[in-house]
Amino acid sequence: MAFIHDKEKYLALSLDEKRKVYKSSGGYCTLEDIKTWPSYFRSNQERLVQQYEDSKGKIGLEKFDARPELADKISLWKGDITTLEIDAIVNAANSTLLGGGGVDGAIHRAAGASLKVECSSLNGCKVGEAKITGGYMLPAKYVIHTVGPQGEIPAALQGCYDSCLNLLRNQKLKSIAFPCISTGIYGYPQEAAAKVALKTVRTFMEQNHEEVDRIIFCLFLPTDVAIYENLLQVFFPTS
Repeated sequence: MAFIHDKEKYLALSLDEKRKVYKSSGGYCTLEDIKTWPSYFRSNQERLVQQYEDSKGKIGLEKFDARPELADKISLWKGDITTLEIDAIVNAANSTLLGGGGVDGAIHRAAGASLKVECSSLNGCKVGEAKITGGYMLPAKYVIHTVGPQGEIPAALQGCYDSCLNLLRNQKLKSIAFPCISTGIYGYPQEAAAKVALKTVRTFMEQNHEEVDRIIFCLFLPTDVAIYENLLQVFFPTS
């Protein structure tokens, strides 16, 4: 198939060679550029503790046990997912996998035309499932495409995160970045979606943290940042 040569070519490039072909206008961002959750928390501790206390009654969840070996591999990051120089970024795709608006379109544009060609060979994707492609001209080596539910369907949304994490593990990848799957035009309430995301990741990390270097929650809206700042204190407390 036409995309296979391109896929193998980009995956075989050295880091210096690959950086010369990045199409993203925002440059690139490495794992070293992104604080771990404990470091982020320490840098903003007074504000985050007060923010959590102000919202605690609305969250309605008890904190999980503090496990530093898990928290050290989690990040909250506000930025452009197409700039992340990591193993895999997640694309909140539609069922055709052929690109769309928003982040989906941005990923396709930054990756180049071969991404759509590879996606067209995958026969689409069902809600709650995920499929992996090359990253081509993206800083990320791979793109994991998942189709979220339209509306609040927790089992389907959990399936998205589980499917992506299983691909991460099965492909022996070490780092992944998630956008806020199914929020926005798909209508999943932001805080409810974040609870599903964080619970699913916490469960996965309890069993697989030694195989993972970093799981990044890549956020865009200030409301999502505040939600994750509060809920990370529940699911990945630092003490």
